[in-house]
Amino acid sequence: MNVVTEERIRVRYGETDQMGHAYYANYLYWFEQARGAWCRDRGFTYKSLEQQGVLLPVVEAHLRYMGEVKYDDWITVRVWVNEIKRSAMKFEYEVVNESSGATVTEGYTWHVTMSPETRKAMTIPPFMKEMLERNPNEFERLI
Repeated sequence: MNVVTEERIRVRYGETDQMGHAYYANYLYWFEQARGAWCRDRGFTYKSLEQQGVLLPVVEAHLRYMGEVKYDDWITVRVWVNEIKRSAMKFEYEVVNESSGATVTEGYTWHVTMSPETRKAMTIPPFMKEMLERNPNEFERLI
């Protein structure tokens, strides 16, 4: 199920570069913030996964910049899971500048499920697979 979660973010002054644009690396922070919201929409958090013995590191990231974002702009980061494999999942993202309505960045991150004991990839546990496939409209969002 590819239900999208949207996270609104206001660009802070410290997130911009000398040219007045959002510094490119901050998009990865915004992706992470939106991904956390995606999880909360489905009734779990990174912390709850870790408490159940699952780590979820990023193993690949890709971003494509197509427009600008500046200080004090409001952006919406849209996130969804596009692909689930045996021990990995792909989150996809779109960043929309709310003032123009334009999609200014697209990207994705691949994550693997990893055991904290062995520090090696592990098969996605059944409880987690069920959480990944949840419809967020059927769960109370965690704050």
